[in-house]
Amino acid sequence: MPRIIVLGGGVSGLAAALLLSRDGHDVTVLEADAAPVPSSPASAWEDWPRDGVAQFRQTHSLTSRGHELLAAALPDVHAGLDAAGGVRLDVLDLMPPPITDRTRREGDDRFVTVNARRPVLEHVLGRVAEAEPGLAIRRGTAVTELVMRAYDGVPHVAGVRTAAGEELDADLVVDATGRRSRMPRWLQDAGAGPVHEEAEDSGFLYYTRYFRSDGRGVPPFRGPILTPIGTFSVLTVPADNDTWSVTLYGSAGDQPLKRLRDPDRWTAVLAACPQHAQWLDGEPITGVEAMGGIVDRYRRLNLAATGVALLGDAWACTNPSLGRGMTLGLLHAIRLHETVGEHLEDPRGFAEAWDAITEQELTPWYRDTVEEDRDRLREIVALRDGDRYAPPAGSNDAVRRALGAAAMRDPDAFRAYASTRSCLRLQREVCSDDAFLVRVLELAGAGGPPPLMGPDRERLLGLLAGDLATA
Repeated sequence: MPRIIVLGGGVSGLAAALLLSRDGHDVTVLEADAAPVPSSPASAWEDWPRDGVAQFRQTHSLTSRGHELLAAALPDVHAGLDAAGGVRLDVLDLMPPPITDRTRREGDDRFVTVNARRPVLEHVLGRVAEAEPGLAIRRGTAVTELVMRAYDGVPHVAGVRTAAGEELDADLVVDATGRRSRMPRWLQDAGAGPVHEEAEDSGFLYYTRYFRSDGRGVPPFRGPILTPIGTFSVLTVPADNDTWSVTLYGSAGDQPLKRLRDPDRWTAVLAACPQHAQWLDGEPITGVEAMGGIVDRYRRLNLAATGVALLGDAWACTNPSLGRGMTLGLLHAIRLHETVGEHLEDPRGFAEAWDAITEQELTPWYRDTVEEDRDRLREIVALRDGDRYAPPAGSNDAVRRALGAAAMRDPDAFRAYASTRSCLRLQREVCSDDAFLVRVLELAGAGGPPPLMGPDRERLLGLLAGDLATA
């Protein structure tokens, strides 16, 4: 029976471990954090120390594509998420008022998702994994180096060595250790060829607060889930058990925005956003949690070694505001178990196939996200300097903005735009039809510049300075 070691017991790692174990492989998960899975979703949120996951209590969302993947590949986990209080969200319910044709169409079910806070989702996944016959999960086991041997002229990962000095053999080592992965360093220390890596600071700082319903239920949406407002953005995400998160974020170089750490100023800014102020109608269950230093990073082994696979955030991680991380991690886990089933007995063949499927299906989403990050930062810098901003006509950035504007007026454009935000289709696929693209550009041009959905720069600075009378 093939032996597989999965490094990391987060969402991607446990999903891959479950799928591989159910395929009949001997799978062991090594998780550095020692704390066991708590007994309930509530205690997972309140008491679970997951020091290895920096964003554990930051905003997370499962896109419609992620929901679709989870329901098909791991139906017991999907059912557990429902039982744990996951909230159902239909993206088509967010159609803006100008769109009067709200008739349901065939295939509209693909826009539905179920969401929960990250600790709750990981609790459900962890409980299912721990009950899986034959799947070994060792928490509190840190890995310090790789065990190597030569295979077909290429360095081959044959196992790992733990901090306790234990040597564990494997036919495949799956790195699911996330954004902080040390795999490139381990490979270098083991004498393997360099890993190709691209990295840049996404340039954003996040300020998140969670709320619980005070008896009035989860507030209604009056605007998009992610809304750019001048030099900052608002991200609103419903979660399990009548909870939700609101994130205000902007450029990391925007010094005045760092005052959003103060709950009163954070509240004043959100209250000044007419389409989002209702999200304050609840009981705060956290303070304002800040997160910065978010890196867009992409890695590719290029046959630096065989016997190893980078998975999820260990392969590539991006700005979390688009909510693609867990979805891409699940997709990657599913493709891993398929690739293992076809190629594990041939290490070089597996490495080549894994690289090909990752480049074909996953990397375009990474490129798309980084491109959008850069475009938004260019806009923020221009607005801070008092300039207007527009990307070059015909560029991907211009098309993305046009599609977003058209989505406010037309049901077809809304579905197309929602499919890109839900990880169902890439923008290049949505806009490949010339007639549709012409229609999108016409719709975007007919409405003029979109109205600002909150405070302009001058008012924002006043609110951040403590001039609450401007709210």
